[in-house]
Amino acid sequence: MGSNSSSVNNIPNAQELMQETGFSAAHILRLHERFEFLDKDKRGQLSPQDFGALPELALNPIGDRIIGAFFSPGQETVDFASFVRILAHFRPTETNRTRDEAQQEPVNSKTRKLKFAFQLYDQDRDGKISRAELLQVLRAMLGIQVTEEQLQSIAERAIQEADLDKDDAISFDEFRKSLEKVDIDHKMSIRFLR
Repeated sequence: MGSNSSSVNNIPNAQELMQETGFSAAHILRLHERFEFLDKDKRGQLSPQDFGALPELALNPIGDRIIGAFFSPGQETVDFASFVRILAHFRPTETNRTRDEAQQEPVNSKTRKLKFAFQLYDQDRDGKISRAELLQVLRAMLGIQVTEEQLQSIAERAIQEADLDKDDAISFDEFRKSLEKVDIDHKMSIRFLR
């Protein structure tokens, strides 16, 4: 274990990242290894193309949206700290983890996971999922398995069911309410150490 902690000391801001994200020293080390593996040019930054090399994302129908979630508008690269903060959304929630009043909500809380998922749909970042945005995701996920007519019907039904204020779009609050019964922690969790 001593080599574990000394190796973590070689990673800039590792202690802060562990405190902020809840990742253990072993997780930070593993994520650093993955980051370095993806950083083929050893620049200390990852581009969207670096993420595209991951088979899990290359084969995912909404992989480009997931990759896009790592980058703010206009941002072309992501550093290790940002990489870890994004991946923290997928860390299973610890029900026994306590936090004091001054501490912000953990990145892997149900609300923060839902916000992350919401932004995968809300591509223009206007705070609403439009019918067109919903259709884009459905097309990517379902592709040729269903007809355009069926896609339109699915989108229409989803908007009708979730759109409580009848503005023909889904706000974050409506999105959250429509997913109340879904175990988002289970759906958006990745085991980081195998």
